[in-house]
Amino acid sequence: MKSNQLKMVEKKEITLFFQNLQDDICHQLEGADDKGKFMQDLWERDGGGGGRSRVIEGQHIEKGGVNFSAVHGTLPEKIKNALQINEGDFFATGVSIVLHPQNPLVPIIHMNVRYFEMSTGQWWFGGGIDLTPHYVVKEEANFFHQHLKKTCDDHDSSYYPKFKKWADDYFFIKHRNETRGIGGIFFDRLNEQDGFDKRSRFDFVKAVGNSFCPIYLHLFNKNKNNTFTKKQKDWQLLRRGRYVEFNLVWDKGTKFGLDTNGRTESILMSLPPNVNWKYNFKPEKGGEEEKTLNLLRKGIDWAEDNFEF
Repeated sequence: MKSNQLKMVEKKEITLFFQNLQDDICHQLEGADDKGKFMQDLWERDGGGGGRSRVIEGQHIEKGGVNFSAVHGTLPEKIKNALQINEGDFFATGVSIVLHPQNPLVPIIHMNVRYFEMSTGQWWFGGGIDLTPHYVVKEEANFFHQHLKKTCDDHDSSYYPKFKKWADDYFFIKHRNETRGIGGIFFDRLNEQDGFDKRSRFDFVKAVGNSFCPIYLHLFNKNKNNTFTKKQKDWQLLRRGRYVEFNLVWDKGTKFGLDTNGRTESILMSLPPNVNWKYNFKPEKGGEEEKTLNLLRKGIDWAEDNFEF
């Protein structure tokens, strides 16, 4: 086979990978939860395409969603303007995951890997993975970012510093002046710029998707059976409130899904089942909650073994 044929990537291959990724992640999460099973909801989009929404309410995962979609059709004018696209029909496919654990010592995790193309020939990949601990633990933050750095470095050494900063900037709750969690990596509009071809971009996105279970199940299994207090559970509900604020006010994926007449239940599966807002809450001075709040800022080099904590 000629080298240029090896580099060819069609949307059918990308779509199949995302479908298989959803299957694999759901299988592994069910095994880790011990009792929970995913409920599947097949849906169709009025404008074209559809997806498989899978939600779990288990023993250790209070609520989790692993969604696959492949949709197509005409872009609304609002989205055309946002993407700076003038004409053509779109095709978009991907997997989106959010897990809200029962135990406040287990972090929330989010991952999205996606592909977008226009009938005019434009295409790009996007996505990322980020962690939102209720309590920041140095060793766990270090593990998470080192794993992401290696995943990036295996494909290009410029990826991690660039995509890490992108995540810091993207997952930022502006009205609170705090990051949603400890960040991770975030990327968008990855196409053939800077000398990359479509196959190399797709290989990177596949590596990010396949990194989800090794990363999260390590943290999940380490903490899922740990004892916790009512104070820690109450703090979890307050931190979930910040998660809701970001997703409903700032998240572009939520806006894109709603503006393209996506399935509301699937789009909002990222929201936790139980949440709390306490008026003008102030954490105890010197407590673990205050320590975590002080670490929710941009620019921390979490991948360094000796980062300041």
